Amino acid sequence: MQFRLPRSQFLAFALCACTAGTAFSSPALAEERAPMNKEQAAVLNVIETMTSSFAKADIDGVMDTYEPDAMIMFEPGVGLSDEAAIRQGFTEFASMNPSFTYGEHQVIVAGDIGVHISPWQMKGTTPDGAAMEIGGLSVAVLRKQPDGKWLMVIDNPYGGQHLSN
Repeated sequence: MQFRLPRSQFLAFALCACTAGTAFSSPALAEERAPMNKEQAAVLNVIETMTSSFAKADIDGVMDTYEPDAMIMFEPGVGLSDEAAIRQGFTEFASMNPSFTYGEHQVIVAGDIGVHISPWQMKGTTPDGAAMEIGGLSVAVLRKQPDGKWLMVIDNPYGGQHLSN
């Protein structure tokens, strides 16, 4: 059985990749922030690894950045944790050749829990050939594993949805 996301969920799935990206920040903000410590840098590295893997359409590499039962929010209030469905969604999404632009990355670590927050913009082409541009605020929760590796547990590209209400 092949999994196929409905168009609304597929487009919403595009938002999941918001956690992907390379680190950059505006010079003014960078001067005000303290440098990241080792654990914060490790959390950001997971996000960058996911991005790099996704850019190469390396879905195994993308999946390796998530815990097996991770929850990805495909629509506000609607999450998916089925690995096969998530894998299929990433595969379909990679066919859109998305291009991401990110704002400053904020990383907060408390013990074995990390949070990554970043505004983002994405441009791509839908399966029917239409240009698409979306953006939002990514909020990803990561957990440090017993071996010291950080993995995403929750990936919510709708993190800023309540700010405008």
